Parts: sequence; C-alpha cells; structure tokens
Amino acid sequence: MIYEFIATITAGFGMAGIAMIIRHLTKFAGISTPKWLIPIFAAIGMLGFQIHQEYNWQQQQIDRLPEQVKVVKTVEGQVWYRPWSYLKPQVIRFMAVETGKPLSPDINPTTEDIRGSNIYLFERRMSTKIIPQLVNCQQPAITSLTGSTPLTTANFQQLQWQLLAADDEIVQVVCQ
Repeated sequence: MIYEFIATITAGFGMAGIAMIIRHLTKFAGISTPKWLIPIFAAIGMLGFQIHQEYNWQQQQIDRLPEQVKVVKTVEGQVWYRPWSYLKPQVIRFMAVETGKPLSPDINPTTEDIRGSNIYLFERRMSTKIIPQLVNCQQPAITSLTGSTPLTTANFQQLQWQLLAADDEIVQVVCQ
C-alpha cells in the first residue's frame, strides 16, 4: 500500500512537471497560460493513476499467484463516489482456489475421493483471507476446516458437509 501511495504522489509530480514544461514553452511563444494549470495536471495525474490501479489490482494479484491456483469467482460493482465505475464496473473482490491434494488414508476412513485445498478471498485494499477446505470429489460437497486442532479420523467423522453442484467451479479446480 505504501508503494501505491508513493506511485500516486510520483504521478502527480510527473504531470505537474509536464504542466510546467507547457507553461514555459507557451511563455516563449508569447502566450500566457494560467497558473492553475500545474495543480490541475497534478490532480489529473494522481486521479488517473488511482483509476488505473482500481481496474488493474485484480490482474496484479493473479500474476502473483502460483500456477496451481485458479480464479473461480469475481464480484464487480459500482460506487457513487467512483463515477467511472458506472461506465465500466470494477472488480471489488474475487475468489481463487488451489488444486486439491488427496487426504492421507489414515485420516480419510471412507473410500471417497476427498481432497484438501485452500480458498483465497481477495478484496481491494484488504488482506487476503485463506480458508482451508475439504472437497468431496465423488459426491460434490465442501466443508471448512476451522480451529487449530489437526485433522484426525475422529474429527473427520464430525465434519459438516455442504452439497455442491457437480459442475461447480470449486469442484472442477480442486478435483482436476
């Protein structure tokens, strides 16, 4: 976040520098430009950079993800104090899932194909949330692993499973 702040200030100074060049060049040509041109250019540079970041933060996060992590859902939105979002809605948050790893046979007493995976929840200017999950690939269902106790056969029997559709993207990514 500090790097984005520094980049925003730098964009403002860069555009203010362009305005100063324009003022000096027009002064040599005998034309007088208004003094307010410099702060207007600085504001345009800073606002332009922030708008650029609002639309590109998702791709910057995706580029940092390992190859086995795939995006399964995005949420776009419009906000009244960002009028440009009405022209093109921006991604507010997205969810990514990593390819699942099979559970060891001593934890999974059933014959079903159950895989462990992590779901990553990304939101603009918020820290990433990682939620460990188990996914049943034969009978599509999912459960969250909560708590600090390690998964054992006894814990496994008490898990609460939520059914998923067979074509759900989470199942497709985890069970590939």
